[in-house]
Amino acid sequence: MLLSLQVRDLAIIDEVEVAFGAGLNVVTGETGAGKSILVDALTTVLGARTSATEVVRTGAREAEITAVFSARGDDPRRLRFEEAGIAWDEELVVRRIVGNERTGGRSRAYLNGRMVSLAQLAALTAGLADVTSQHDQQTLTDPTQHLALLDASAQLDGPRTAMQRAHAGFAEATAALERVLQDIRQRADREDLLRYQIKEIDELPLSPGVEEQWGLTRDRLRHAARLAEGSAAAEDALYARDGAVLEELSGARDSLAKLVSFDPALQGPLDLVAQAHTLVQEAARELGRYARSVRADPEGLAEVEDHLQKLGRLKRKYGSTVEEIISFRARAKEQLANIEQGEARVAALEAAVESARVNAAKEARALSAARRAAAGRLGESISRELASLSMGGARVVVDVAHNPPGSADLSVDGARLLATGIDRVEFLIAANRGEDPRPLRRIASGGELSRALLAIKRVLTDVANETFYVFDEVDAGVGGAVAEVIGQKIKEVARRNQVLCITHLPQIAAYGDRHFVVRKRELGERTASSITELDETARLEEIARMLGGIRITERTREVAAEMIRGAVAVNGG
Repeated sequence: MLLSLQVRDLAIIDEVEVAFGAGLNVVTGETGAGKSILVDALTTVLGARTSATEVVRTGAREAEITAVFSARGDDPRRLRFEEAGIAWDEELVVRRIVGNERTGGRSRAYLNGRMVSLAQLAALTAGLADVTSQHDQQTLTDPTQHLALLDASAQLDGPRTAMQRAHAGFAEATAALERVLQDIRQRADREDLLRYQIKEIDELPLSPGVEEQWGLTRDRLRHAARLAEGSAAAEDALYARDGAVLEELSGARDSLAKLVSFDPALQGPLDLVAQAHTLVQEAARELGRYARSVRADPEGLAEVEDHLQKLGRLKRKYGSTVEEIISFRARAKEQLANIEQGEARVAALEAAVESARVNAAKEARALSAARRAAAGRLGESISRELASLSMGGARVVVDVAHNPPGSADLSVDGARLLATGIDRVEFLIAANRGEDPRPLRRIASGGELSRALLAIKRVLTDVANETFYVFDEVDAGVGGAVAEVIGQKIKEVARRNQVLCITHLPQIAAYGDRHFVVRKRELGERTASSITELDETARLEEIARMLGGIRITERTREVAAEMIRGAVAVNGG
């Protein structure tokens, strides 16, 4: 449920904050006052793409919109939020800031205080609001949208998801087969090159860290004589010659050993000298072994320098490090294996494609059957709703047909297979008794489209989870008794759901649980819109204004009061 909406510097709104309630929230106001800006604010904060010139108030640096929704612990969005690292609280705070043209129209979005991308914002808040406007009449006249409406009414999310997965599996299997076939087609040119590259790399015994090892070996062999001479001289100084360090340490150790009995304080220095003697003795041994092991090896030096030279050539061709060269070889080996084992792999992949095709066909046929069964029920339900909206002779047919043929690999029963299945759906209507059903886009008037749109939404609310619905002037082209019935239908939707309804008809406004009015006012050289919640007295005056225009008489007020009482009576209040 939408708890509040705060808007700053959006279009002609300088700053407003509105607290909404459960049930039907009605918004009215004179034409041009900015009623629909509330809807624009809501769609913008939920991730709709916008233009800085259309959004940011003239003279302002940025527009800011904050919407606060109540959040249930069992909401399916909770898992998506937690996977994205966003805390799920009792309230969901959605904030979006859109910069003006001077800032490049830069947009920033936040969910519960955490910055998110615009794509994340739209994905994570999907379904928080179901917005229906006059523009949505285009949805009814666009057959490409009818499939989703049918699936929603029949609650086919599970079969539709299974179809998408089966189609994705089929597409992946087909793509894998095509890659192998492409490899085989390029075998003549590619196989020789791969063999040469692998052979060239295999001339060197490569492993991680080998370049460093070769570098150390090269340096040791280049300076073998100097290393042998230096280590031998060090051994001589420590051990071999007269007066060597070890000899002097032995004398010092023996002298201290004789003196320590006279003063125990010398025990510490004695221990240190003894340790030094042991360390020097060990160092002398190591130096001796090292000096005897170092030998000049011209052939070994030539070999390691040759390795490093060849490695330099490989790095220029296959990667800047040994690890990258090894990875290149692994990829080349895999590609060569694909070519060499092409026929066997083709057979296995063809079997996988056929299995995926059978699975996709099964899911497509099951989904198609479910749609055809649901289509009749949906058409009857919409027809009943239209009858209650003063279109008693109207009949809606939800026509389910197969897609036009596609390629053989992407067809099921002669119909092109898509992620949505093999069906295309179109809503047909016979507006009057005895007429043949025809596409909505060809015959329906604005008023008929408004009622058809409301009828579909009304049917969907019977099967959907609790939702926040927004109706933005869906009453276009109707009036009188039909308008009152539309008000009743919207009120029925509001019994199970929160509804925000922008309307210019008093017959609909009378059904509101809360009533807000949008007014334009001039502030110096600027114009700004404000929104105010009306008490009972002000509400009566507003509905009277909607009935009578500028001049409001007592008779107009009486009619407005009667209209409100009638709405309350219909609602059982």
